[in-house]
Amino acid sequence: MPSCLSSVENEMMDNGFGSLIRRKRVDAATQARQKLATQQLARKLSLFDLTAIGVGATIGAGVYILVGTVAREHTGPSLTISFFIGGIAAALSAFCYAELACRCPSAGSAYHYSYVCIGEGVAWLIGWALILEYTLGGAAVARGIAPNLASFFGGMDKLSSILARQTIFGIVVDPGAAILVFIITALLCTGIKESSLAQAIITTINISALVFIVLAGAYLGCKTGWPGYEVSSGYFAFGANGLLAGSATVFFSYIGFDIVASTTEEVKNPQRDMPFGIGIALSICGILYMLVSAVIVGLVPYYALDPDTPISSAFAGYGMEWAVYIITIGTVNALCASLIGSIIPQPRILMAMARDGLLPSFFSDISKHTQVPVKGTIATGIFIAILAFFMDVSQLAGMVSVGTLLSFTIVALSILILRYVPPDELPFLPSDQQSNVNGQHLDAHGADLLERPLLEQNVAQGEGKSLFGVLPWYVLEFLWW
Repeated sequence: MPSCLSSVENEMMDNGFGSLIRRKRVDAATQARQKLATQQLARKLSLFDLTAIGVGATIGAGVYILVGTVAREHTGPSLTISFFIGGIAAALSAFCYAELACRCPSAGSAYHYSYVCIGEGVAWLIGWALILEYTLGGAAVARGIAPNLASFFGGMDKLSSILARQTIFGIVVDPGAAILVFIITALLCTGIKESSLAQAIITTINISALVFIVLAGAYLGCKTGWPGYEVSSGYFAFGANGLLAGSATVFFSYIGFDIVASTTEEVKNPQRDMPFGIGIALSICGILYMLVSAVIVGLVPYYALDPDTPISSAFAGYGMEWAVYIITIGTVNALCASLIGSIIPQPRILMAMARDGLLPSFFSDISKHTQVPVKGTIATGIFIAILAFFMDVSQLAGMVSVGTLLSFTIVALSILILRYVPPDELPFLPSDQQSNVNGQHLDAHGADLLERPLLEQNVAQGEGKSLFGVLPWYVLEFLWW
């Protein structure tokens, strides 16, 4: 009996906890086997589509509020430099995502990269952290629609009952937020190309509103002599510490390039377009952020900025109350673009986890007509809509930054592994050792790679048991008994 128990324990250690450090292969054999096993996502995205998705997901409504809050509390007139420093820090993370997207061109973003470079345990943690991040972020964005529409139409009482917030049994519900989530979910189910086109249109309107703010604000500033820069405390009102604290705050306004990385499997030429798409999107966002901040803190002294509506109040102070309508249109479009950016990556992360056996295969199904994970998209939309309808997730929105910090850290660690771990110890081949000739995957010597294993320790997709794939079902069974 003791020997029997010992063998069972050893088997559990090998098949269970051994999967914590099991890594996935992403060589040509992996891609060939996935194509044979499952229907693939449609490769329809171009460089323009990636840029539209990245800019739309990055420039949210936060820039319309952060300008006032950060300038009043941290930076003063030097807010533009804080945006520049935050953009440099974001660019370093973006470079990591861009390289890994080229080396590991598959859906899943940070989850996929950590599975390849570190192991299944960390990948499982990152996958759920990303899902939590995008879910809470999407619900928080959706609940911001009603207040902005109310400011546009002149008050919450002017909105239709189906859009305005209501109180039911002491709970403030937001039907407008849930309706918006359902509309965007239906849009994303039509196909990735259609989704990117809608994102491009919405992003264009948002950028146009920001350009209006810059041009109109520059005209007013040149006309009045930029009174915001003539404060007695000087340009660096809070010193170097305030400047760096402001940079840390505005850094999160650059988050969005990781969403571009989640669509790698749907890009026509990921090795070429992913780095350019991420870089161009981040550059556009950084330039717009710096221009808007330079104009607003120049029009109004930083201590007089409204922390809730700094841009609208700045123009209203110069007699341009009508500008609030243009700014509100930009804000609403920014919220819609951010919501699209929050929903797009979730079904693809769920699909990647289901392919690896960490979730039920239900989430890995891809529609034959639209070539997108429709089931995962619908499930994601329903869950976000429920949260947005019933819950005020503003108190939980801070957890979004925790998931972002964790994923960025793991991606940077994955790059270090690529740099310092010998290539023969990594579970994939470098891109220059692979080629695709007439649909046949060959290595550098021309040998067929179809028989190479998908995972280390000869564990292919669907073979073997993953600890994290079966653990939830064991817990449910235990609770049932």
